[in-house]
Amino acid sequence: MLRLLGLLAVAGMLVGCASATRGWTEQIAVSSTPSGVVATVAGNGDPIECVTPCAVTVRRNSDITITMQKPGYETEIVTLTKEIAATGAAGFAGNLLLGGVPGMAVDAASGAALEHKPNPVIVTMRPRGVAAPAPRRPKPPRAAPGEVPQS
Repeated sequence: MLRLLGLLAVAGMLVGCASATRGWTEQIAVSSTPSGVVATVAGNGDPIECVTPCAVTVRRNSDITITMQKPGYETEIVTLTKEIAATGAAGFAGNLLLGGVPGMAVDAASGAALEHKPNPVIVTMRPRGVAAPAPRRPKPPRAAPGEVPQS
């Protein structure tokens, strides 16, 4: 019985504190078609540049924007959102089980329960000077045989 209580206590500690189980940073994978695009990741302190395909490490609580540029192509900007991950929520809730109000405060401040979306970031670059396809207009209804079309 004592052994079971010990195992439950250890298991409880493992689910607690998202900052301990997930860390304060995460990897964001960035790819593009074509490859070789310069991706500038902003919002994580100094901007980070990489050439696709690549991966960057960002803080979970950062507001991230990725600007993708390549000569001959339109500049693309992707703004990432932050969501509470299932594993992050479990770690955050684990603080309640262990009475870890300070741990909850650390997780909330560090964003340890969060993850960025989309991840991976996948962008298809548009050649410069090529217009986006025009929206299709619905065709006017046809007149029934013998009916005069309205204008």
